[in-house]
Amino acid sequence: MSINGPEVLAELRGPARELRHLIPEVMEGFAHSHQATFAPGALDTRTKELMAFAISVGKQCDGCIASHARGAAKAGATVQEAAEAIGVAILMNGGPATVYGPRALAVFQEFAQPD
Repeated sequence: MSINGPEVLAELRGPARELRHLIPEVMEGFAHSHQATFAPGALDTRTKELMAFAISVGKQCDGCIASHARGAAKAGATVQEAAEAIGVAILMNGGPATVYGPRALAVFQEFAQPD
């Protein structure tokens, strides 16, 4: 079963909106944390998105994979960089990452511009 990044994000849009309505303070706090975390600093946004992308593979989180594949692609990451980030996820997470890694690469390629 493959992940379709845009479809996953679209499926989550409505439920996420409802959750933001029900627990606005929590979701606002998370949004602020997200913005602060991905702001450029000693590490640029591309690197941070690739890190989150690799962690998403280890967590086996389809929504996270789609979100951070899109974020990394928008930040200018290449397919090779995404593949190497997946390699780190495979090293750190073993067998399950060898299943989610190819799925994550396909999602990244949906969002990436040609190298």
